[in-house]
Amino acid sequence: MRVPVVIGCAAVTVGLLLAGLVAPYGSVATTATRSPGASDLAAAAATAQPLLRPRPVAVTSPGFHSWALLNTRTGAIRGSDNPTATSDTVSMVKAWLAADYLRQAAQRNESPTADRMRQLSIMIRDSDNQAAEDIFRRNGSTSSIQRLIRVCGLTHSSAVPDRWSETRMSAPDAVRMGACLADGRAAGPRWTKWVLNEMRHVRGDGRFGIVKALPSDIAATTAIKNGWLLRDETGFWHVNCLAIGDGWVLAVMLRYPGSLGFAHGGTVCRSVTTQLMDPAVTVAAN
Repeated sequence: MRVPVVIGCAAVTVGLLLAGLVAPYGSVATTATRSPGASDLAAAAATAQPLLRPRPVAVTSPGFHSWALLNTRTGAIRGSDNPTATSDTVSMVKAWLAADYLRQAAQRNESPTADRMRQLSIMIRDSDNQAAEDIFRRNGSTSSIQRLIRVCGLTHSSAVPDRWSETRMSAPDAVRMGACLADGRAAGPRWTKWVLNEMRHVRGDGRFGIVKALPSDIAATTAIKNGWLLRDETGFWHVNCLAIGDGWVLAVMLRYPGSLGFAHGGTVCRSVTTQLMDPAVTVAAN
């Protein structure tokens, strides 16, 4: 991966006001003579607000940017004012490729070998491209992306024949994919926990963006899969951030001049997350 030196560049600022789009905090009535019971606690959990929720957001970055936040408790999606705009997924789609492979194996009553599981693991944890290419072929190539669209109910996404990294996807569809990974549709009941655990252990260059804005204890339980590529034909970085937390899924998708450097994308993803976070949360260094 090439990381050019950052130089000055004109910035475009987009402010998005989302006040009033979510319901107020839920509460559970109690009396002075009765402690909360199991039903009270369950009701409180059901109405609790996620850590991230719609708030005013400003994105300062040249080029393309789009983001979406899904409340997995209500199904509501909020985000930037270009919800149908698409960009290429690059490595963000690798979590789906692993889930698709494992779900199909389970449907055939097959148990992947230890070597295959290691291959799937490095595809997610280390974003290994060779592993992704092999799994993509084993999944039937383009048909794997077509299944992604169908299984996860994506509305503004499309496959590019034989090119997993060029899959076109909107930010709202990216959070729908995240929800699909989280709720078991993608990997099936046998393998969902495994896929999410691998996503929680993404390491190295791929651990950037959203997760870096979270308190360290929450970051440790948040599943992520980012994508990043400096495209030679355009000279633009394509950077995507995807994270699945407790009650929320957030995606940020960017394309910007290569002169800004790889780190710029992570900084923007982190900034969007911070702006969407409950201001009462104290963020520890992460």
